[in-house]
Parts: sequence; C-alpha cells; structure tokens
Amino acid sequence: MEPLRIGILGAARIAGRAIAEPARSSEARLVAVAARDRDRAEAFAAEHGVEKVHASYDDVIADPEVEAIYNPLANSLHGPWNLKAIAAGKHVLTEKPSASNATEAAAVRDAAAEHGVVLMEGFHYLFHPVTRRLHELLAKGELGDLQHVETTMVMPPPPEDDPRWSLPLAGGAVMDVGCYALHAQRMVAPWAGGAPRLVSARAGERKRLPGVDEWLNADLEFPNGATGSVRTSMAAETLDFSCKIVGTRGEAFAPSFVLPHLDDRVIVTTKEDHWVEQLGRKSSYAYQLEAFTARIRNGAPLPIDADDAVATMTLIDECYRSAGLEPRPTTTL
Repeated sequence: MEPLRIGILGAARIAGRAIAEPARSSEARLVAVAARDRDRAEAFAAEHGVEKVHASYDDVIADPEVEAIYNPLANSLHGPWNLKAIAAGKHVLTEKPSASNATEAAAVRDAAAEHGVVLMEGFHYLFHPVTRRLHELLAKGELGDLQHVETTMVMPPPPEDDPRWSLPLAGGAVMDVGCYALHAQRMVAPWAGGAPRLVSARAGERKRLPGVDEWLNADLEFPNGATGSVRTSMAAETLDFSCKIVGTRGEAFAPSFVLPHLDDRVIVTTKEDHWVEQLGRKSSYAYQLEAFTARIRNGAPLPIDADDAVATMTLIDECYRSAGLEPRPTTTL
C-alpha cells in the first residue's frame, strides 16, 4: 500500500509512542507537525523524522500533502480539532476519548459521515493479539458462557499541574484511563447478549479540584445476566491495567491488556487445565496504525467506528452523572 501521509497536532509525549514509532515500522510518512511552542515542534520533528514543521495546527490541517490527522492534544481539544480536520476532508486518528462528552462525540461522528472520512478513536489495545485472544476464547466457547468481566485501570498520580487534573481540559481518571476499562466492557457485547447498562457508579474528587474524579468504580450488567466491574484511579500506589473474563467453564486473565508490550501474557484457567500464552511484544499502536491505514487504503473493516465512539462517551457521561459529577464541558476554540 502507498504510505499513509500523516499530520500531527502537537508534540505531546504520547505522539512519539503512539504514531511516530509505529509510522517508522509501517513506512507511513510523517509529513507535518505543529505545536504551541515551535521549538518543541522542531525538536519533535528532528527526533522522529517529520518532514515539515508548520506554524499552527490549522496549517497542518490545510497542508495538501497531509491526508490523515493524528490528534494527541488535551482531551478538551479532541472534539474541536477533530471537527476542523474532518471539515478539511482529512481522515482522523484521535486519541481517546474522541470528544469531551456524548453530544460533542455525536457531532464529530455526524461530521465524519457527512464528509466521507474515516474517524478512528485510539483504543489501540483492541488491535493487539492479547485482546483478540481474549475475545477468541469467548467466541470459541473455551470459557463457557460469559458470567463476569473485571477491568482495572489504575495508576500512580500525575504531577499536580498535569493537564489530566484540569476540568476545563476535560481531565479526570475516567477520561484518561477509565475510558479503556469501560470500552473493554463494551467490546464483549457479542458474547453477552448485547451492550452493558450501567447499574451504579461511585467516585472521589481530587482534593481542591471540584468536579475532577481522582477515582471511579462502576458496576455494569449485560443482557444475558453477566456482570461487569470497572475500577479506575489516577491516585493508586502502583500501576494495574488488567482484564479478567470469567465464564461458566473457566477464566482468562490479561495482566496488562492496555500495555501488552510490557506484559503479553494471557493466563487461562479452566476446570480441566491451566496454561499461559504469550502473544508478542509488538506495540499495540503499530497494530492500530496498520488497521487505520488498511481502512483508508482498501476499505478493510474496523472493529470500532464513529458510532462506537459515541456509545463509549455516552457510557462515560452516565458514569459521571451516576457518581454525582457532571460530564466534561464542551470547548469552543
């Protein structure tokens, strides 16, 4: 396939891991980058081989050589800049979540449909063999009928001045890491009779930051009677990004389903046996970029789309409201 020509909005640290490194392995072209601080953009371009540095995000979007935009900006800037890129006819790979709230996510979805571009939300874990194997175990009936799903996304706290603690920047534990835990619950719907519904959610606010969730726990229920539990925090002592799937015949545990390059194990225990599978340390971001490129180049199917982004954001908003907090506000540029 012809290399995908990518423009990057911002020189965020995640951009190096999530797009620059995968681009090298897939031979995609990093055509342009811009940042609020041009020096940072210049340094990022020099480190990662980006062809051009532009003065603004608008210039990256307007560049005729750029066909796809990668958006790693602060959460509050996902929706507005996704809309700008879509209006310019660019495909968009956006960091999760795709918007600040469900209403904004729906506007982004509708714009992508109107302009006929691909919008993909960066739930990269979904493309890695670790998660694919968890789903395969359910699909083949090796775990029996689904009974319970546990997804845990907890991490030590970022610095106090980190944007992830900012309500105006759509921060909070759910927006940063909890969205993975909720999304992974939604992705087992084919083996649970349909999508889960929220039963209850509880949250704790960050000290001196009203409205910003330091942690949130949620209980879910699926149409077939299976249950789900979500635990997310940005104030834990250690990092735990794990997923456990329990069925009538056994269970499967992935200790690091969101960061499988650190731990690629799937541990399976059934009534008859116990074994450990190692599915490879290749970056989940590399698999994600390959899938995004294949969709644009030859229409290959994707396991998630813009409707999925709206459904995830709707569940996030429901969690906030159930826990007594407000969904993140929409940002106007």
